[in-house]
Amino acid sequence: MNILYTRVSTIDQKTDRQRINEKDFGYVVEDKCSGAIPFFDRTGGKEVLKYLDKGIMSTLSVWTIDRLGRDLRDILDTIHFFNVKNVPIIFLSQGLRTIDDNGKENPIAKLMISILATVGEMERSQIKERQIEGICIAKMKGIYKGRKEGSIEDVLTFLDKPQNKKALGYIKQGLKLKEAAQLAGIHFNTATKIKRLGLSKATTISQPKIAL
Repeated sequence: MNILYTRVSTIDQKTDRQRINEKDFGYVVEDKCSGAIPFFDRTGGKEVLKYLDKGIMSTLSVWTIDRLGRDLRDILDTIHFFNVKNVPIIFLSQGLRTIDDNGKENPIAKLMISILATVGEMERSQIKERQIEGICIAKMKGIYKGRKEGSIEDVLTFLDKPQNKKALGYIKQGLKLKEAAQLAGIHFNTATKIKRLGLSKATTISQPKIAL
């Protein structure tokens, strides 16, 4: 079976662009999670692994390398795992195939994949650096002010913050706290509080303020 794997980083994004000619594939697997999450730790990755273990997968197609992941080591480990199983990974947009028609590893493709995966990882790091720099600049200008230690806010205000609201949506969809935190760009401990408060039946408008 030829499987098409698609991935976007948030639940708001769509995979339509990655589903070109999807009728040519026996099955389509979709993930909505950060590319930093190891491939086989993802919901879709685990689904792919089941088909792989059953020996019914002939190829895995992905639109681009960064859809497979954003971590160089994990990308290479994932490709190696598929190579051992003698199942080619095809990167459609880039025209790369990990194993040729003779069942041999493609050295040119291996080199190109390593280079492109490194670029993807660098882009991810640069995005993080720009976010940190932006916060630092905002703090210097007095625009950005974090919440003071010991301050309090009511539960609804806490849950209504854009990132917290997004994290709660991921949690309600069944994502693990670690995944929800990474996708929403918040700390794991914050995600834990969001789950406790957001899913609690005791959370009401009249609930008193709490220290967070």
